[in-house]
Amino acid sequence: MPHPPTETALADLAGLWRIRVFEETVTRLRVEERIAGSVHLCIGQEAVPVGACAALDLTRDAVFATYRGHGWALACGADPAALFAELLGRETGTNGGRAGSAYLSDPGHGFYGENSIVGAHAPIAVGAALAARYDGSGRVALAVFGDGAMNQGAVHEAMNMASAFDLPVVFVVENNRYSELTPIAAMVRDDDLVSRAAAYGMPGSWVNGNDVGAVRRVVAEAVDACRSGRGPVLVEAHTQRLVGHYIGDAQTYRPRDEVEAARATEPIVVLTSALRAAGAGDAELAAVEARARAQIAAAAVTALAAPPADPATVKEHVHG
Repeated sequence: MPHPPTETALADLAGLWRIRVFEETVTRLRVEERIAGSVHLCIGQEAVPVGACAALDLTRDAVFATYRGHGWALACGADPAALFAELLGRETGTNGGRAGSAYLSDPGHGFYGENSIVGAHAPIAVGAALAARYDGSGRVALAVFGDGAMNQGAVHEAMNMASAFDLPVVFVVENNRYSELTPIAAMVRDDDLVSRAAAYGMPGSWVNGNDVGAVRRVVAEAVDACRSGRGPVLVEAHTQRLVGHYIGDAQTYRPRDEVEAARATEPIVVLTSALRAAGAGDAELAAVEARARAQIAAAAVTALAAPPADPATVKEHVHG
């Protein structure tokens, strides 16, 4: 007899769907020009934030993401209405409409923000980990970045310092095979990025970034190592985005059939198949998607009804 689907797996599926539908809605709002500026989506990569954030204690741990970070904010527990409002430049946004897509943060949920400068948040995560040595919080910092950021000097310096001082940092590289528009294989001699961990004297683990359960297990082991004082860990999660680097990207650099092939192994397909094998029925699975779609649709309506940020307050919260 198949095992009944676990509550954890169904909750994971709900998390994947929330991110997927949020990003689909962001696409629509950007095309309608209600959202301004460049927007980067994580459609197809949802299992990494859902699995990783489930392994953290977000009452004390800190997450630092790239500009492709909407999914990480949602996985940390941020209110989707507040996230939509931030992208829409509304005063009810997580940052009062000041940050937009590329810089939003929600520290109340352990999400210390996106960073539009590639790799620049890795040293900030090290700072949060160093602070944990003195504030008694037991905090673990998690810095997530793409494969291209692995070649940034700031990331090298962050990994070196974290290792030299045994700091509790989990470095997660979302290897989606492209450094913006360039294949990672064309950027490095050895595209086995996790092997770089050895140069810093830290453990490294590879994980299938489309398997949310596997991501949770691997990141949980890394967090345990950090929390117990064994220093930083590098995790390489292989995944693939199902959309362009940014909204409007024609993706002429990708083989014609690559995205279609990736749809067969993307996170929602993988987890849905596993749940069916475990005994979940189509009605139960459809209900998970329907609830996520209703929640995100309601959040978008709430955000669109919020007042725009007042330009007269633009100098508030500025420190120089």
